[in-house]
This record gives sequence, structure tokens and C-alpha cells, in this order.
Amino acid sequence: MTLEDFTEFTDDEGDGGGDAAGSPVDRDGAGAADTDDAPDAEGAVSGGAGTGDGGRAVASGNEGDRSAAEGEAGDGDADADAFAAYDVEPAGEDAGLGVVSVSQGLRVAEEDDETTLRAFVTTGNREAVRLGKYLLVPYPDGERLFCRITGLEYAQEFRSDDATEIHARRQMRRDDFAERDYKFMAELEPMSVVYGEGDGMKRRMTDRVPKPGAVVEEASDDAEIKTGLKIPEDGVFLGHLSVGGEKVRTAAEPPTVDYRVKDDYADGDPLAFRHTLVAGGTGSGKTHASKNVLRQYLDADRTYPTGDGRESRMAVVQFDPQDEYAQMHDDNPDLDADFARRLDREGIAHGGHDDTVALVPRVANATYPGEGHRAERVEFTIPFSLAQDMPWLVAGSGLNDNQYPALLTLLNRFFDDYGDSGTYGQFLSYLDDPALKAELDESGRVHEATFDAVKRRVRAVPGGVFDQDAKPITELDHTLVRPGGLSVVPTYHLPTSRQKEIVVLAVAGLLVDDKLSNDPDSDRIEETPLLIGMDEAHNFLADADNVQARKVVQKFTEAAKQGRKERLGLFLITQDPQDVAESVFKQVNTKVVLNLGDEDAISSVNIPSNLAGKVPYMEKGQMVVYSPDNSEPVELIGLSKCVTRHGD
Repeated sequence: MTLEDFTEFTDDEGDGGGDAAGSPVDRDGAGAADTDDAPDAEGAVSGGAGTGDGGRAVASGNEGDRSAAEGEAGDGDADADAFAAYDVEPAGEDAGLGVVSVSQGLRVAEEDDETTLRAFVTTGNREAVRLGKYLLVPYPDGERLFCRITGLEYAQEFRSDDATEIHARRQMRRDDFAERDYKFMAELEPMSVVYGEGDGMKRRMTDRVPKPGAVVEEASDDAEIKTGLKIPEDGVFLGHLSVGGEKVRTAAEPPTVDYRVKDDYADGDPLAFRHTLVAGGTGSGKTHASKNVLRQYLDADRTYPTGDGRESRMAVVQFDPQDEYAQMHDDNPDLDADFARRLDREGIAHGGHDDTVALVPRVANATYPGEGHRAERVEFTIPFSLAQDMPWLVAGSGLNDNQYPALLTLLNRFFDDYGDSGTYGQFLSYLDDPALKAELDESGRVHEATFDAVKRRVRAVPGGVFDQDAKPITELDHTLVRPGGLSVVPTYHLPTSRQKEIVVLAVAGLLVDDKLSNDPDSDRIEETPLLIGMDEAHNFLADADNVQARKVVQKFTEAAKQGRKERLGLFLITQDPQDVAESVFKQVNTKVVLNLGDEDAISSVNIPSNLAGKVPYMEKGQMVVYSPDNSEPVELIGLSKCVTRHGD
């Protein structure tokens, strides 16, 4: 309880209270009591002489006491002996946000829940402090503890009790907040110890406790922040480091901290070949962000060693359900010269990618307009011969474990008779042969009921997908995979979801098979570093209880496992990450999470809880990146403009 609690309270409701003192004290005048110096507010009010600022006597209503005080002045003038007032400024300047506090303990431990590290934040810095902000605490020998704020608290001073009627009424009648009545404490999480200078700066795990009273400063050096968070200096650009939706600013030029993904064999396998997941809801900016990342992989300066010792640029094959990625061929008309110069200064590739080809699947009764881009178009068809290695392409609706082997038997016999030139139409006619059905049944190889079930499901496959009037995709390997080239496979013009599924899985399966095979059909595919981008990945790589879906997931799981040594990367884009098969999901190292509103989707991406809580509130372009082999989990803001054409 302070003197102000009494002197500022009046009873406007007429409930028996009055002025707190016989002679009211003006808290803004010369006689105002200073709550920081008043040891006994109650005594000051009850008639005993208290002391206020500058040592002046406080009016008490006791005339005799006041006369005695005035008599000591010698000439009856109390002001004659008053202390002289001078305008003074404190020497030096405050540095940092505050100091390490030991009021509630000071402890650094191997277990996070056993660590106690708090800082007292001075009054002038309190408005600038936010959860997640990165701080540095120096050690006496020059090393620095890199940490972040995980909690903020107003701690009550021992002399103040704000759970009272008097205090509440006083606060309700004032316009400001008495900041000095409280201590402002920040709870800190140690992340690493940073040591060294310049290019020799390094980090290690937290193994020291800072000294009590050590100055806590906001991290403002680009190199210290990157070292503290283990962010590579070079690599594929994703965005700028942020806290609470605001970019982290430093004293460097440019003032932002660029976040990059490791892309050099010197520090292990490039993370492109250890796979990336981009997850975000509708309107979160995931396509915008994905284009910006893919454009970096296509940069002319980015190369990877091949098996024969050469250096080769990466090829990107992007499956496109909304006809958006072929726009990467064109420049963004909204990307002005100033913005382009900023990108150049930060080493961010931008501008339309000339080597972009739209590989358009030819399907009966479907026309591809392709009005949103100027990329070259090449039509292709899916040859039925691919079903030899991918029988699930003609499985129709779900086959059980008995029916799938029967389908394999039928396909093998068909291609033995017709060769690689056999068509889907010929296969349907082949299944209509009653002699074949009887022969297989009598030999015990395929029961007649199973034969009929397989036949029904094969006929359920949508027509017009296989063997159309266009060049087979198997003969377009040099167009499909080009070092430094972007091949976009649009599917939005296809009438049914089953047709889209067949096209995507056929082309992706062709790429994966040649990458993993010891005897590939295409040396071009096998030798070229390759990134397969799959938008709406949940539609193609979902867990399911039918045998053909399990075969698809098995193929891509194997591709994900062997990707690093075969220079094959998966770039999966989805708004439903919870539907991606777990066996594939577990192989993904880098997760880029934009706004997601579904709790199941957020929990499925398995990011740290402190960042997962921010995901539903993220604005367009904000993201969380969780890449354990690249850096600490961080929050980023992507580029405000797409580096290529995007949208209408």
C-alpha cells in the first residue's frame, strides 16, 4: 500500500469515505509523496510528519508540529532551508534491455524445465519487448549466451497490493498505468553459446550460467543471430527471420536476416534431396512461396556434382493442378526496379525462367487453354506399356490382395503376346476372351470370380487417358528432364480426378523408376539432379487400405529414402498434410508451414508447440520453418512479391 492509494481516492458515491488526509496532497505538486521513498504511508496520513521528495515535510493537519518545524528555520521561513533543486542528467547511457535477475533463481540445466533464467526489463524498454525476441547475454570472457524470450510477466513489488478496492478504484479513475509499481520480468530460453568473431564465429550447446546482473541486449548482429540459430550463410533462400510477424532488424545492410536452406555437399547432403513439405491453407500464400523457392533451385549459378564427377544444374518437374506454375516462364510485371535491386543485393534469383516447358497430357474430350503464360507447350500421352511396371495405373477402384496378383498375371500374359506396343483398348478386348478365362480357371491360376472382378475394375478406369494422338511420355525424357529446366505438367483441364491421378502417378512413377533402377530406360533422367514438385500431394500419396494405393506409397517411400544418394528430391505441397502417408512424411526433413486452421493438420506437421500455436494466426506469407538439420525452428516472412509472374 502506498501513500498515493490514500491521497488519490475520494468517495464520489457518498458511501462514507472522504479525502484520505485532512489536507489533501497533490501528487503532482511539490508536496507529493514519493511511493518509492515512503516507508510508512499510513503514518504519513495519520498525523505523523512524513518525508516526501527532496526531504520536505508533508502537511499533516497538526498546527503545532508545523510551527515546530518552521521554528528550526531561524527566521520562520521554511523555504529558506529547503534543498536547492538542480536540473541533472545521469552520467552515461543505459545499454541493453535490462539485466539478469536472481530474485527467483539463476540456473542453466540440461533439461529445459530445470532451467531458470530471467531478466529484469527496465521501464523504457518494456514496450519493445515481445515473446520470441532473440537476446544476447555476455560472459566476462567475451562469449555470449544466445537466448530467446519465452515468457513475460509483471511481478508485483513487495510494497504494493493491487488486489484492493482502493487500488482498483484509483486505477479506474486515472488515464495512465503506474509502471513503477511493478517489475517487468522476461523468462529466457538458452539456445546456444556464441563465441569468436567475424567468419570464425561458432556456436556450442549451452554449458555455462551467466553472471547475476549481466546486461541483456537485443541480438542485432546478423552474424551472431545466424550463428546462434545455426542458419547457413549460403543456400536456398526461403524468407526473412521474424518474430511475431515483424522482421528481425539488425545493424547490418540490408538490416533483415535472410534464412537459407543448406545446399552444399560440404556440410552433408543438400536438403533438396532430403525433401521438403510446404503446408498451408487456401489463401495462405503457399503457391506464391513455392514459386519463389523453386525459382532459386533453377538459378544458373546453382549446380550439383554428378556420379561421373561433372557439375550439373537441377531439373524441376512440377505437377500443377491449377495451371499456375507455367507462369514461372514470365517476368512479374509488379516487380519494380527497386525491389529487383534489393533481391540482387541479397543474392535472390528473380525474373521469369526462360527454360520452362508446359508438358500437356492429351486426353480425349479435354482441351488445355493455357492462357495464363507464354511457356512452350508440348503434348504427350501415357502409353499403356507403363502398366507393365505400374499395374496400379489400371486397377480402377480398390483391388484386394487376391485380385491384385490376378491383375499381374493378366498383364504379363498380355504383354507377352502383344509386346510393348499393346494398347489399353487391346487389353480390354483381351479380357473379353472366354477361352482365356476358362484356361486360367482350370489351371488354378485365376479363379473365374476373381477374373470377373478384375475385369470390372479395369473397365472402370476412365477412357481416353492411354495411347492418345500425341507423343508417348517415354519418348520425351530429354524434354521432361533438362538440366536447369522447369517442366510443368498441368492437370486442371482433365475432366475427372481419376484421370488426373493416372497422369501424375504415371509420369512421377516413370521418373522415380529411372532414378532408382540399376538399368534405367533413360540415362538423362538417371544422371540429372532432379526435384519432383507435387501440388495437392495428399491426393496422390495418401494412406489407403487397397493394394494399389499401398504400392504407390511404397514406391515413393523408397524414392524418399534413396533420394539423397540418387540426387532425387521431393517437393510436396498440400493443404491437408495429415493425409500424406506417414511413411513418406517421415522422410521429409524441411517443413515449411503457413497458415493452417485445422488442428489435425497443425498437429500432423509435428513442429514445436511454441510455433504451432502461432500457425492459425499467421498472415499471408508468414511461415514457420522446421528443418532440424539446417537450423533451430524459426518464424519467417516470405517475399512480399513473387519473383516470377503469379496470378492474373
